[in-house]
This record gives sequence, structure tokens and C-alpha cells, in this order.
Amino acid sequence: MDWSDRHCRHFWRTISPRTHLYTEMVTTGAILHGDRARFLAFDPAEHTVALQLGGSDPGDLAQCAKYGEGAGFDEINLNVGCPSDRVQNGMIGAILMKHAPLVRDCLAAMRDACDIDVTVKHRIGVDDMEDYQGLRDFVGTVAESGVNTFIIHARKAWLKGLSPKQNREVPPLNYELVYQIKREFPELEIIINGGITRMDDCLQHLQAVDGVMLGREAYQNPMILVEAEQRLFGYTDYHPERRAILEAFLPYMKQQMAQGVALNHMTRHILGLYHGIPGGKAFRRLLSQRAHLRDSDTELILQAIDAAELAANSPRALSNKGEI
Repeated sequence: MDWSDRHCRHFWRTISPRTHLYTEMVTTGAILHGDRARFLAFDPAEHTVALQLGGSDPGDLAQCAKYGEGAGFDEINLNVGCPSDRVQNGMIGAILMKHAPLVRDCLAAMRDACDIDVTVKHRIGVDDMEDYQGLRDFVGTVAESGVNTFIIHARKAWLKGLSPKQNREVPPLNYELVYQIKREFPELEIIINGGITRMDDCLQHLQAVDGVMLGREAYQNPMILVEAEQRLFGYTDYHPERRAILEAFLPYMKQQMAQGVALNHMTRHILGLYHGIPGGKAFRRLLSQRAHLRDSDTELILQAIDAAELAANSPRALSNKGEI
């Protein structure tokens, strides 16, 4: 939430034509009682893109799935993995792993309400749930809904005592449990998620499961999506330069600013583009210091690129690759 918004997704699509994108989680209440058009807005360039829902009422989820299909999304995903207190109190997210029959009924209602794919994303468990048997029972029950794509974050969620940030980092990863689910349910599409930061790791996971989901790494180091195009989709001659990526993103940014979107609402998503390379610090510094100013426009992006390239080619950078 607050990360993969429509500006972020458009930026990712500029980098990678073929990866499958997911929205941030949107609650059923926001869609049913809020500004539906805003919550379901996305650019056609984002396809293929899934709408990720949070909720626990089968009727509400069915209605939102129908709205999502009408808005043009390619998939509807139910989030059963978010561990925040705010969503727990509304019976949303990871707490639903304690209520597998309800998750099954929610997904069945969503499938009945629309003709596009319905999928589920969840953890390997919550709190003191027995490790494999608890996960196996959850998947077996939920699969009765007819949903056959399970995206599994290979960490437990601790609903008390850990913050959402800690829940992404503290509970140990257990990829083997996800592999075991694939072996026991070969008819299901199993996609693995959690702590994956290298394309070599993606390829290794794909020996055991059907797909890999990247979260924070795609945000913090979006150039990994270029590697995905090259090594997962086979486009070995695909080598976009960072400047070319941003120049391709500029028309969208100009269009959005003309509609009243603040520049820094978009630039915050591109700060990782120069991650780990000389000049990256200069790129991030300029955008962080000036993108929020009222008189800044997209010319600032070109200035930041120039600053990065200048810093990368400075004598200090050439002699010391620590300037990143």
C-alpha cells in the first residue's frame, strides 16, 4: 500500500513490457463507499495488471470484483497476507488465514461475479499456526473455491508484536514449504514471493514453482525488471539505458501534471533507478530536494540525469566507485 500506485506501475511498464503488475491493496469499503473512479483508475499501458482487493465479506468482494472487471483489469487478487493492525481490525489481510472456509467462500463469490482470473496472495502461516500442516490445510480448503493461482509469501505473519515493516523482514523465510505445496498440489499454479533480490534466485525458484513475485526489490532497484525481460522472457537484446527509460516516462508525467498531479508524487517512484551505480546519489539528492517545490516541472528529471552522469564521470567517481 502506498507503493505500487498507478504512477509507479506506469513507470515499471516503461521499463518492462512483459511483467505482470499488481495494484496496491484497495479495500472493498473504499470502492463501495469512496471515490470508485479514483481507486479503479489505471492507464491502459499498464496491461497486464491485477487489482488487489482487501476484504472479508463475500458479497462485497463479489461486487468489487465485478467493478474491477468493468474497469478493465486483467485479474482480481484477494490479499490474505497484509499484517497491519488497521486491516486486522476489519478482518482483512493475514488474519484471514485463520478462517480458511471464509476465504474459500469469498473467492468463490468473486469467481461467480466476474469472468477474469481470480487469485489469492497469502503467507505460509500466521502466529502459532503449525508450519506445513497448517499451510496445507489452508491451501486445500481455499482451492475448493475453484481458484488455482496461489501467490505465497514465504514468511509467517505475526499479528501481534511485530510492525508491518518487521513482518516483511523478521520472520524467517522458508521457501521449502512453498516448494512442498507445489509438489503436493501440482495442479495449482504456485507463485513464490518474499526476500527475492536477484535474477539468479528467480531462476532457481522457477525450478520448483510456476512463478516469482518481486516486491520491494522491484521498487528499490527497478532495473532488475530489465533482467527479467532478458533472462525470464528471453529478450536478450533488450538493453534500455536509464536516460531512455526516463525520457519515455516524461510524456506521462507531463500529462499527469497537467491534470493536477504533483511532480513529487511521481518522482518518488523513480529514485531507485540509479540504485547501486556511480552518480545515483546525485540523482536522488536533486529530486529529493526539489521535486516538491511548486515551480518544479519535468525539466528537473533531465537535470537529475545530467547530475548523475556528471557525478559518475567525475575523477572521484572513476577512482572510487563508492559514490552511489
